[in-house]
Amino acid sequence: MSPGTFRKSYSSHQDLGRVVANHAWLAEHAKPLQLPTLVAVHADHIEFGFINGRHCSVDDAPTVAITLGQAHAAAWQSDLHRAMLTRSHPTSDTHELPDFASPRIRALDRHHEAGLISASELAVVRPLLEPHPAELAAFYKDTNPRNVMITSGDPVMLDLDDLTLAPFGYDLAKLLVTLAMTYGPLPSGAYAAALACYNRPLLDAGLPLVPIRRLLEYAELHHLLTLPYLGMGGYRHPWPTVRPTSEELQ
Repeated sequence: MSPGTFRKSYSSHQDLGRVVANHAWLAEHAKPLQLPTLVAVHADHIEFGFINGRHCSVDDAPTVAITLGQAHAAAWQSDLHRAMLTRSHPTSDTHELPDFASPRIRALDRHHEAGLISASELAVVRPLLEPHPAELAAFYKDTNPRNVMITSGDPVMLDLDDLTLAPFGYDLAKLLVTLAMTYGPLPSGAYAAALACYNRPLLDAGLPLVPIRRLLEYAELHHLLTLPYLGMGGYRHPWPTVRPTSEELQ
């Protein structure tokens, strides 16, 4: 490994190639998003440039929310205005962004079969996984606190393994849910404040704003998708114990 780099190994050439393609697509179409430098690609691992910083904390949520809003607006203007949430979107001759619903339906079905999710819980979130074909597409990059490095400049987004199409606001909901599951209940007004920061670049781009109601619906979907990881990877607080009350949303 070269000095000043960190190494990430991959179990297959397909996984490695997908990460390289994700990095290239984000660098081209989501330019406000700061990414680690791709230093070298080897047969079974990638060397990335070392990032000097710390992981995202609760106080960083507004800053990261602005970055996400800028990146989602830029990606829509650059490429995703041609995308539909209901089908995969090509990013190169050999790679594509998966559609929004399919991978999440498969994950929820697995969790249901494992007894983690009830049929009634599935029924509540199912409409979210049936987006209208005309709904605008952003992307999801798993923006949890451990995938965001806070530096002296803009936040840097780590972990390019997962990249799919998603509605606007969905990745912001992931950030807020996982911050609460990691650090405990967020301060009163934190959800509304982060959403206002996220919506600002959307407004500047002439895109529809994400309402708080939809953000919280996405939060419930993220709760069900993260259930298997509770107690691992920093997820210490079950979502039902940190879910914001109506008073805390003001």
